[in-house]
Amino acid sequence: MYEEVAERIRRLIVDGRLHAGDRLPPERELAERFGVSRTSVRDAIRVLELIGLLEPRQGDGTVVRDLSPDALAQPLASILIHNQALLAELLDVRRMFEPPLAARAATLATADDIARLEEIYTRQAEKVGRGEVAIGEDSEFHYSIAKMTRNRVALKVLDVLMDLLQESRERSLQVPGRMQRSLAGHRRILNAIKRRDARSAENAMRQHVAEIEDVLLKSQPEA
Repeated sequence: MYEEVAERIRRLIVDGRLHAGDRLPPERELAERFGVSRTSVRDAIRVLELIGLLEPRQGDGTVVRDLSPDALAQPLASILIHNQALLAELLDVRRMFEPPLAARAATLATADDIARLEEIYTRQAEKVGRGEVAIGEDSEFHYSIAKMTRNRVALKVLDVLMDLLQESRERSLQVPGRMQRSLAGHRRILNAIKRRDARSAENAMRQHVAEIEDVLLKSQPEA
């Protein structure tokens, strides 16, 4: 859905209804115009920022960049054709970002934090045992680790990454054995955090993200 919204916004620019320097309408207005959720609009804007059509400006909101006709020709088509390359870059950011978060969490986690993480893991394990897709618990597990760092910026960065990866993650969770691998990875991370072992937590998260990356890239459909 967000890809369709991104294409429609691109058409507004190509057709001259939005010009360089123009501020994008508010998310709420775009959501109503396109008949979609604000989340889809938000994700579409992020994609268009990634490919250089839009840029956020302090005090002005999101504005259309000054682009040449060539740059407008097929930017979205190009990014979708090379979607796997973008996915790989997003996963690379996650690989750089999440292992240190796990290490920090192992150092700063309170008893309540660990109890909360264990409760999430238990719910995930129960769902997996029933053959259900536990994407909510999977995301909640990672968010909880980020919350343990007491860093709001880190939590926001993770939120953006999860949003951009949502479609690929949901698809990959349908792959046989994927949920079991995710659960095993979470168990290793949880055990390390419970031991307050920062190095082991970091290594466990690195291994977990690498396994996720392998499944996500293999489950990505051909362009």
